[in-house]
Amino acid sequence: MRVLVTGVKGQLGYDVVKELEKRGHTAIGVDVQEMDITDANAVDTVITHSMVDAVIHCAAYTAVDAAEDNVGVCNKINVDGTANIAKVCKKLDIKMIYISTDYVFDGQGTRPWEPDDKVSEPLNAYGMSKYLGEQAVQRYLEKYYIVRIAWVFGLNGNNFVKTMLRVGKEKGAAQVVNDQFGSPTYTADLSVLLCDMVETNRYGIYHATNEGFCSWFEFTCEIYRQAGLDIPVTPVESSAFPAKAKRPTNSRMSKEKLAANGFHKLPTWQDATARYVKLLLDQEADASIK
Repeated sequence: MRVLVTGVKGQLGYDVVKELEKRGHTAIGVDVQEMDITDANAVDTVITHSMVDAVIHCAAYTAVDAAEDNVGVCNKINVDGTANIAKVCKKLDIKMIYISTDYVFDGQGTRPWEPDDKVSEPLNAYGMSKYLGEQAVQRYLEKYYIVRIAWVFGLNGNNFVKTMLRVGKEKGAAQVVNDQFGSPTYTADLSVLLCDMVETNRYGIYHATNEGFCSWFEFTCEIYRQAGLDIPVTPVESSAFPAKAKRPTNSRMSKEKLAANGFHKLPTWQDATARYVKLLLDQEADASIK
């Protein structure tokens, strides 16, 4: 199978390419240099010439706060860019996986969001752009997966885990919000699921994060525990960290639809955190030896 992966320099795209290759598939990883998704002609040319069976679309504008002041740029990438890819997939009759986000919901309440819940009012410009991207995929395609994720961390790039490890070591303490709840998503685990999906035709909208729920405060405590760091963490309200874009208090998402359609759920977030932190510490140890 030949699969084109956008956003190969990002956390998820990097791991998806690795997983595809591990399975013996041909992965064609592209980033903005190889295929500017906002250029419809470039998208058509690259995908057509690549002769692929599917596209896994990981590239996105993800600067949530900056999106509030750059709505046009955000939409050009997340909406128009996604539509460009979807149109070519339709023309070539190939399947597409679009990576979306819990931010499409309004972030209220406590009940985990279901994949088929009606989206009414995304909280911010980024969430709206990803929702409009979902609509573009659904408008042009029948062979699609929309996979909503949250709280992403992986090796290839910056993320919350790396930030909190750095903050803890530099400051010896941390303050973290305890009124926003969701599930972390380890890209190494997610990439396995995405490759499982692309090998099937069980299309639809899915939620995919590591199992279990926590607050950012609880996530941080687990990060330090796995790293063997005795660092005090103080729980605070979101108001302690004012941000331009509103953040959801409820990012919980139900993954029952995965199991119902024959896909394996991801491991628990604690298990994922343990494996990821160990990987970071091993890399750090190797670097110090060299």
